Amino acid sequence: MKQLTSIFVIIGLFSCNSTKTLTLEKTDKIAVNNVLDEWHLAAAETKFDTYFNLMTKDAIFIGTDATENWNVEDFKTFSKPYFDKGKAWNFKALERHVFINKEQNLAWFDEILDTQMELCRGSGVLVKIKNKWKIKHYVLSLTVPNKNVSELIKLKKVTDSILKETRFNK
Repeated sequence: MKQLTSIFVIIGLFSCNSTKTLTLEKTDKIAVNNVLDEWHLAAAETKFDTYFNLMTKDAIFIGTDATENWNVEDFKTFSKPYFDKGKAWNFKALERHVFINKEQNLAWFDEILDTQMELCRGSGVLVKIKNKWKIKHYVLSLTVPNKNVSELIKLKKVTDSILKETRFNK
C-alpha cells in the first residue's frame, strides 16, 4: 500500500509540474503575441518611442529590400521621418505561430500580415529580459504566389544585378 501511495504522489507531482510548464508556456505565448500586436499598432499610430522600446538595444530589422539590414539605431534614423510625418506603416497580423524554448526565455514566430504592400510575411525572435519580452530580430518579406515567381524574377533581374555589382562584389 505504501508503494502504491508513493507512485500516486510521484505521478501527481509530475502532472503538476507538467501542467505548470504548459501554463507558463501558454502565458508566454500570449505575452509574445501582445508584444507583437502592440509593436505593429505603435507603428500604425506613429508612436516612435513605444515602437522602439519593444525592441532590444541590439535588435535587427530586415526589410523587404536587399539593402535593408538595419541595426536598431540605424533603423530608428531611417524610420524617424516617417513617424514624425504621422505616416509609418500599418501591419495587421492575420495569422501567427509562436514557439517558446523550454527555458522560456526565447521565442520565435512567423506571421502573415495585411499591409499596404498587400500580404507580407514577418518572422523573428524575441528574448525575455527582466521578465518582459523584447523583439531582437525581425524579418519582413513580400509573399509571392509560386505561379508569379518567373514574372517577378524578370522584374528584379536588372536592379538585382546592379546591387550585386555595387554592394556584394568585394
